[in-house]
Amino acid sequence: MFLIGPVLYLVTGAFQNTDGDFTFANIIALGSDNIVASFLLSIKLSFVSAFIGALSGLLLGCAVILGGLPKWVRHAFMTFSGVASNFAGVPLAFAFIATLGRLGLVTILMRDLFGINIYNDLGFTLFSFFGLALAYLYFQLPLMFLMITPALDGLKAEWREAAETLGATRRQYWQMVALPVLMPSILGCFLLLFANAFGTLATIYALTGSSFDAVPIILFQQIRGNVLYNPNLGYAVALGMVVIMGVSNTLYLILRARAERWQK
Repeated sequence: MFLIGPVLYLVTGAFQNTDGDFTFANIIALGSDNIVASFLLSIKLSFVSAFIGALSGLLLGCAVILGGLPKWVRHAFMTFSGVASNFAGVPLAFAFIATLGRLGLVTILMRDLFGINIYNDLGFTLFSFFGLALAYLYFQLPLMFLMITPALDGLKAEWREAAETLGATRRQYWQMVALPVLMPSILGCFLLLFANAFGTLATIYALTGSSFDAVPIILFQQIRGNVLYNPNLGYAVALGMVVIMGVSNTLYLILRARAERWQK
């Protein structure tokens, strides 16, 4: 009821006008330039944050899980990652503004200690595409670490020992054994990170207001806005988001089923 009911409500609203009559106008409107541009922007932002999060989370996982560190280090990282992966929205935006905003702590320290103004000298701004990607990375990286840990634990020591016995170097072991085994899990985690970033609204809205035309902002404007108020078009936009996230999650399930073969 809680999963299928809202989707059916969106589908019904997407094919109705304000009078409740059946229409394709809302679906056709998804092809307008501004909505297509917002979908492309959200896909690009989600892809970049998911790619960086997946890569950095994988490297962190290899260091913590396979690096021979004490068990308490692993427990500490797991605990922190569990908290950080759910830290998003307005609190995350405020934390980044207080840290990397124009008057943020790091910005002021860089200016006073090193004479570098990251906004004027380096052209950095938190309220931009890469600023948002950096903010997303705060919860994307620990989420990747949590998800890839079981796959890294599934790498059997016998595989590495067999490769070394046959004369393989460490690079050859990772290239021919470990990475092929991990690749379905890595790609599946990437798709989950993509879906996680694609539906994020509060962080974007808190950092940029309505000036960043990502899909969640367009949807918010149609549902709650005063000038662009058109709930049925908002339902159609939401339906498009559901389709994209549904495809991502379906591919994730396929890749997860493939990855689980190596964990049996």
